[in-house]
Amino acid sequence: MDQTIVVLDFGSQYTQLIARRVREAKVFSKVYPFHVSFEKVLADKPTGIIFSGSPANVYAKNAPMPDPRFFDCGIPILGICYGMQLLSHKLGGRVHKSGKREYGFSKLQISKRNSPLFKGIPKTITCWMSHGDKLDRIPKGFERLAHTENAPFAAMGHAKRKIYAIQFHAEVAHTELGSKILGNFLTRVCGCKQSWTARSFIKEAVKKIRQQVGKDRVVLGLSGGVDSSVAAGLIHKAIGKQLTCIFVDNGLLRLNEVGRVDKTFRGHFKMNLKVIAAEKIFLSRLKGVIDPEKKRKIIGKTFIDVFQTEANKLGKVPYLAQGTLYPDVIESVSYFGGPTSMIKSHHNVGGLPKNMKFKLVEPLKELFKDEVRAVGAALGIDKDIVGRQPFPGPGLAVRILGEVRKDRCDLLRAADWIVVDEIKKAGYYGKVWQSFAVLLPIQSVGVMGDERTYENAVAVRAVTSLDGMTADWAKLPYDLLGRISNRIINEVRGINRVTYDISSKPPATIEWE
Repeated sequence: MDQTIVVLDFGSQYTQLIARRVREAKVFSKVYPFHVSFEKVLADKPTGIIFSGSPANVYAKNAPMPDPRFFDCGIPILGICYGMQLLSHKLGGRVHKSGKREYGFSKLQISKRNSPLFKGIPKTITCWMSHGDKLDRIPKGFERLAHTENAPFAAMGHAKRKIYAIQFHAEVAHTELGSKILGNFLTRVCGCKQSWTARSFIKEAVKKIRQQVGKDRVVLGLSGGVDSSVAAGLIHKAIGKQLTCIFVDNGLLRLNEVGRVDKTFRGHFKMNLKVIAAEKIFLSRLKGVIDPEKKRKIIGKTFIDVFQTEANKLGKVPYLAQGTLYPDVIESVSYFGGPTSMIKSHHNVGGLPKNMKFKLVEPLKELFKDEVRAVGAALGIDKDIVGRQPFPGPGLAVRILGEVRKDRCDLLRAADWIVVDEIKKAGYYGKVWQSFAVLLPIQSVGVMGDERTYENAVAVRAVTSLDGMTADWAKLPYDLLGRISNRIINEVRGINRVTYDISSKPPATIEWE
């Protein structure tokens, strides 16, 4: 991470995508809100800065503006959409409301193909536009690099100052050769070496963990999911037996989860692993509780109680490790302001209160989910763990509508295993974001062996998504759905009806509670 690209976020829906595209080009990137201090950015010693888009207008009274020192700092800059308008507005150009908005696909005519930004790009490409303002004059010393029918200045550059700007969105897949254009900025303008990989990250992270921890001990709450598993593998590589992992069996886990975690971490990696049987205390506290928010809060508090008790038994342990990821720590910008409504609270196994007086070790806090998976694979963690679909912190409790009891957990565990097993056999596990079963709070009439039954119903849920923020129901083949239904009804005593959830997010959420 000796080379860093800083992305300043002005409220664009694509900001994280810009950061990801940079990383896909094997260059490390960081996102900061536009109001970040100039000194903080300089402390990263960035090799380049990217200004994101925004829903704002640069000439508006409360338009988001960064520290003016950014415009003349000598660091290469790329402005995208609002970022281009901002550069023009502050450096002497002119931006005004366009008589014709430009949204969607547009033909980009490149007039300066010898520009570093467009090296190796054809004269005409399809690009993605999303703007209602446009430039009718660029700043002195800049030259026009490209245009579209509606945007006379769709790209501009100042070679000596190494400042470039594009009106279109190179970061989205809709722009032809967009990744190559961004790559040109990174390599030909910023001089980046494209050396940031999973293995280079591991090498750097191991060094940082050793420097931070020294000879002290670290405790980690292991959930068996991707994030905590990779964090455990990385920290163990750095400090070995100084790490102790605590795995809390809350009775709300997937089938055979305890055995899988024990085999991987105690067996294969030889880690210090404490497995805590806590099913009774969790289920006793959940008895009679139906409200999903109450369930989440009870599970979160109970986990903290159990974890704290076990951590205290270890003696002096100054450090707590968490599998925090980059999207959790990015300070997102909402230009229009105002609080967002809470859909549901989230309980992360690592989300422990600050009054526990631990110092934090968060080795993954600069990575996105796909990068965490790549690091896990490079560490040699079992692909069944690294490639796992997301699983909610409260476990099966939020997939059991109504009261959470052991018998209902066992029913759902068995049905859920069949769903995942069949989806894996059909080759769809890696193609969908999540796939699971939900136990419904109803019973229905059925017929088995000429006898009437009155048993439970389950819903099967499978969705496709890029990041979990939005999702569509997966169009699984009918024969696959048929096999899932047939196996659940025949193999899980107590279930006689299977339904398939065809709701998208929004308006529904991925989980039912």
